[in-house]
Amino acid sequence: MTDSGPVHPWLVIRQDDNGNRYRVGRYATQDEAQKVADTLDAPGRERLYRVERAAPAS
Repeated sequence: MTDSGPVHPWLVIRQDDNGNRYRVGRYATQDEAQKVADTLDAPGRERLYRVERAAPAS
């Protein structure tokens, strides 16, 4: 936790067929982020959802 509130270091990233990447959301735990990614990455979709750890703020 920081002075500005809780830290959410885990990102769900969507990557489309052209390689463009978009942040979908930030989450407190890797498990929480993975559950969201798994839900969004349903069979038959043409997008890839992945979980990544955010870079530390400088």
